[in-house]
Order: sequence, then structure tokens, then C-alpha cells
Amino acid sequence: MRRSLISCLIGLALAAGFVFAQNLTPAQMAAKAKAVNVPEIPFDSAPNFLKLPPNLYLGEGIGVATNSKGHIFVYTRSQETRLFEFDQTGKYVREIGEGLYGFVFAHAVRIDAQDNIWAVDEGSNMVIKFNPQGRVIMTMGRRPESAEGIHATPGRGAPEPVAGKYTFDRPTDVAFDADGNIFVSDGYGNSRVAKYDKNGRFIASIGTKGSQPGQFNLPHSITTDAKGNVYVADRTNRRIQVLSNDLTYKTSYENVGAPWAVCISPGPHQYLYSSNSNPDSGIAEIADVTGEIYKMELDGTIVGKFGKSGKALGDFSTVHEIDCRNENDLLVSEITAWRVQKLSLHPKK
Repeated sequence: MRRSLISCLIGLALAAGFVFAQNLTPAQMAAKAKAVNVPEIPFDSAPNFLKLPPNLYLGEGIGVATNSKGHIFVYTRSQETRLFEFDQTGKYVREIGEGLYGFVFAHAVRIDAQDNIWAVDEGSNMVIKFNPQGRVIMTMGRRPESAEGIHATPGRGAPEPVAGKYTFDRPTDVAFDADGNIFVSDGYGNSRVAKYDKNGRFIASIGTKGSQPGQFNLPHSITTDAKGNVYVADRTNRRIQVLSNDLTYKTSYENVGAPWAVCISPGPHQYLYSSNSNPDSGIAEIADVTGEIYKMELDGTIVGKFGKSGKALGDFSTVHEIDCRNENDLLVSEITAWRVQKLSLHPKK
């Protein structure tokens, strides 16, 4: 019953996004659908990379991340929300948090600089921090109590509820800066980004629902660069917004389609990767670009793209999260293909 209710709420959110998109003309939608005159980056996808034990399966590929040892963490929606760990060769290692109270409807997994594991659960309204051994060491947000029943949503034209400092409304992702500060994209309900210190104390937030600079319409993914700038995949507004470390608006990148997932590679020359996953657009002219991933400079210049929509190996089907710990060795999780792909890029020198 609870999963049916959550699925219904998500369907309503997607429908709302579609209505927003319909306010743009087809020409405007097409102009924002993809980057043009961008070189293709050749790549390979490793077949059957993740090796699950018998009778254990992935559901929707929601989150994927790696730690400093190259181990792979996959957050998946199957019969239950589950978090799996694999080694660097794709061999199954363990399940983390089986039966955890905060696991309701997976949305993202991230690994911080100390190899702590962070799960963002849209259904429980929680961000959960595990140590490398898999023990819960901090929680943020709180799961709604089932005794509270179904909450009424505001009617059309009603003012948006004020977001609480320590409560989330369907959060989507988490990121960190060099000082350990925590940034949460919060998300389907609150349309904001919130900043906390390393101990989870609230510092600041930015955003309400809208299309102006510093507003969001489904902040779906979030990442930071070495200077602490924050990059937000403002999905239904079809742009990436860049914020300073103190959450001041800096700029937007508009030619990225519908950015479902963003990731910034480490190293002296950082790159921004963005997935144009576009299944709910309803616009025929852009239906064939639902699988593109862009490789970008941090100033928004697109240096290359790769991928196309499809179910075959090397195609993409609604990429939901990207791990780019190694610049040309990526992992992507896909919702509608129920998988994680390991990609090797071969950019031209």
C-alpha cells in the first residue's frame, strides 16, 4: 500500500513537470534539448560487469558510487530498497542496511572523502550516513510516521510551505566540500538546496519553486568542484545552476537538455558530466536524445558527448546517477534498463 502511494505521488510530480514543459513551444524545447555541433566521444561498455549471487537481482538502477578502493555501491529499487557493494572487478561483496527503517524509496548514493557511504532516500525523507564498515553513524531528516496518515497537498495557487531547517520533502542527492560541509538537493517537494556543516548543523539554504535564477523546479542531482562551488541539476527547468559555496547564485548552463545526473571528476583538471535523460518530455523532436551524456568544462563549455537512447549494451535508458571518480572510466545507473554500466571513454587527443 505504501509503495503504491509513493508511486502515485511520483507520477503526480512527473505530470507536474510535463505541464511545466508544455508551457514552452516545441521550438523552445528543441533548442534546450541538446547541444549541437559537439564532437562524439568513442566509448566501450563492459558486458556483464556486476556479478550478483544466484537469486539476487537489481531492480531500477537508481544510485551508483565508488570509494577510494574502487569498490562500487549500488542503491536500487527492487521489491525493497537495497544497497549493495561490489569490488573493483564487479564481484559481489555484501548488502548494507538490509531492512533499515530509513530505506523506503532509493534516490542516490554518494561516497565522501573518508569513504563514508551516504544514502539519500526520497521515500523516507532522509539522508543516511554509514561508516565504511556499514554502520549508521548519522541521520538527517526524519521518516514520516505511518500513523500520521496522508497529508493534504496545497491547492493550486496556494503559497508553497516553508521548508524546515532539519526536515526534507523527497530529497534527491547529497554532495560535500573540502571542509566536509554537506549540501542536500531537496528536491521534489521543497525545491531548494540546503547546506549543513560536517556534523549536520544547518547553515543556509536557497530556493523555492520557480524558474528564476536561484529558484528550482526539481533539483534532481548535485555535485561540487574543488573550490567548493555547487552544481545543481535543475531538471524540469532544463538547466544546471551553479552556486557559490555560500549558496549565492552564480550562473546557469542552459543547453544540457533535462539534466537528471551530474558528476565532477577529481584531479587538477576537473570535468562536469551531465546526463540528458528525457523520458517525460512528450516532445517527439527530442525523443531521440534521451540517452546523451555531456562532458563539460566547469565553465559550461561542452567538449564532447556520448551515448544514445536504447536498451542495448552501450545505449542509455534514463541514466539516474553517474560516478566519475576516474575521468574516463565512468559508472552509470539506469532506471528503465534495471542495470549499471561500466564505461571506458576514448577521447581524441
